[in-house]
Amino acid sequence: MPDRVALAVDGTQISCEAGITVAAALSDASVTRLRASVTGEPRGVLCGMGTCLECRVSIDGVRHQRACTRLVREGMDVATMDAAASSRPSAVGVEPTPLDCDVAVIGAGPAGVAAAVRAAESGARTVVLDEGLAPGGQIYRHRPGGEAPEAARRWIDRLAQSGAEVVGGASVFDVERRGEEAFRIFAEAPDGARVVTAKRLVLATGARELFLPFPGWTLPGVMGAGGAQALLKSGASVAGRTAVVGGSGPLLLPVAASLAKAGAEVALVAEQAGMASVAGFGVRLARFPGKLLEAARYRSAFLDTPYRSGTWVAQARGAGRVETAVVTDGRDSYEMACDLVAVAFGLVPNTELARLLGCQLSRTGVRVDADQQTTAPGVFCAGEPCGVAGVDVAIAEGEIAGLAASGDKARRRALEGARASGRALAARMERAFRPRPELRSLARPDTIVCRCEDAPVSALASCASAREAKLVSRAGMGPCQGRVCGPALEFLFGWDSDTVRPPARPALLGHLPGSN
Repeated sequence: MPDRVALAVDGTQISCEAGITVAAALSDASVTRLRASVTGEPRGVLCGMGTCLECRVSIDGVRHQRACTRLVREGMDVATMDAAASSRPSAVGVEPTPLDCDVAVIGAGPAGVAAAVRAAESGARTVVLDEGLAPGGQIYRHRPGGEAPEAARRWIDRLAQSGAEVVGGASVFDVERRGEEAFRIFAEAPDGARVVTAKRLVLATGARELFLPFPGWTLPGVMGAGGAQALLKSGASVAGRTAVVGGSGPLLLPVAASLAKAGAEVALVAEQAGMASVAGFGVRLARFPGKLLEAARYRSAFLDTPYRSGTWVAQARGAGRVETAVVTDGRDSYEMACDLVAVAFGLVPNTELARLLGCQLSRTGVRVDADQQTTAPGVFCAGEPCGVAGVDVAIAEGEIAGLAASGDKARRRALEGARASGRALAARMERAFRPRPELRSLARPDTIVCRCEDAPVSALASCASAREAKLVSRAGMGPCQGRVCGPALEFLFGWDSDTVRPPARPALLGHLPGSN
């Protein structure tokens, strides 16, 4: 593979490193305004991992391509801000590629990889479907063909040797039960659609960031904390940039550390949880010395940067892109110059496919038994969809689910300790970093809540439910299908998420079941 490739961006030739995403290439070329919203506002990268669909561009004349999930290639033609492009093809008449297996695993993060390895090594024909460009999920994200992080290498190597078939870049948009002992899974991949028939199913769909709206949060340059890290891992350079990292939870530490190591000036890390909560959680980490050392190692990477608890980003300002961030502790506010604001308030389990299959949910995620079996027969779930608990729990639950799905339940006992202790720590973390009530008052009447449909707070204030909000303002009806605004609406107004219907992700007409 050549070291660099040439591509056109809005008619201008640029050169970029090979093997990086389109989003990373555009960021390095200082192209931050990727599309225009329905009211004409400029928008840029938000989640960095294909969930929000804010980074849509036209590639080689085809609209609505997620820049964060497409790799650059020689001669590629990229158009931003809804520049003229042909309509996206419908794929009507194109037959999908069929696959048949014993166990299908959806998601190739730590839980999915562990589940697939255990199932395949137990003799089950195993297929893995994952949206990522390479196995590992967001925590172990790396470039295709590149070396995985050391912590992930053993599992990814085992996956490659296990015999499991991995379909990368595959977005699952529908799952249906076929009789008592079979499922059909519909997915779009870069080279066409897939229809996978499986006897048992493991959902390892991970989590996404919780975004809470504040004035200016739609400006290009304002993105999720994990979104900034994902952009960096996909090849973007942040050298010379000035970043404010904010929100809540332990994720802020590795994000700030990775930005600092990559050459950014991290001006501030603003943790909304109070000092008592943060310190109390730190004391409890004494039972987990490895976690405590990991946190200390992250903090050492940005020792010159203030870490302020009980502090949050209240506003982002700028003309066409972020230029300053207003930070507050609820008493005093001050403005900081920056060109990158990375803010998120924890993680939200991805439960859409589980809900489509009729799995029962608890307050924290998908309800499972000791074998990671959901309430839907033949459906197992592992990792963050069961409740956000971190990588160690995800791996343990993935192993248990893979063993159970392949009929080998006897070996789960050795994994139960890691699962139980990790879940206990996760419960403490959730209490310590729960978003504070003051965050509900950040959004003004004109602040956008639903980024897909540009629905402001004022359009939702008189609504009584998520369903009514859809009818009145189309909030939750855009391409991300409520993945961004749904949790925000729940936090702001107490509304439960509305029903889930197929397709669970945007899909070509010709790939929908029955279209051909």
